[in-house]
Amino acid sequence: MQIPLIKYVKKIILFVYMLICWEMKSQRTLTVSGTNWVVSIPALTEAGNNYAGTYESAVNEILLSATVPLLLGNGKVSMHYEANPTWNSSLLLNARRTGNGTTSCTTCTITGGTTYTNIPLTTDVELFRITAVLALAAYTNIPIQLQLTGVSVTIPSATYSSRIVFTISAL
Repeated sequence: MQIPLIKYVKKIILFVYMLICWEMKSQRTLTVSGTNWVVSIPALTEAGNNYAGTYESAVNEILLSATVPLLLGNGKVSMHYEANPTWNSSLLLNARRTGNGTTSCTTCTITGGTTYTNIPLTTDVELFRITAVLALAAYTNIPIQLQLTGVSVTIPSATYSSRIVFTISAL
């Protein structure tokens, strides 16, 4: 009676070992696509006026594609920006997720990031999370909208640009 039980335990241990080895090869991936958003700020034509202050991109200005392996279970998509080469600290960049994108995983979820989140300089902040449940979570074309606030006549006239960096990691 002891031999069959040991045989099953060995098979279970071998199966768990194979899953761990497979999982170690699996990775979270994140692909970013889209266009360079150029904000068109209209010229002021009358003394004493100020700019609107807030400008929004298209709802799908950036498209993210992400995968999260089955056994790791989740992925946190974070972001920060880098000045390229100059930026005015009165200008604030924000981003939000405007949809879920496309997935074939019926048990996976994508949560958070549907309201504007301030994008900080150099330090990552979470935008949204993906959870894989009994399947590989693979999402494509997750739409991201950008917002620029703080535009004012008090900011020196110049061309400001920055680069947004997205990352995916475990929780």
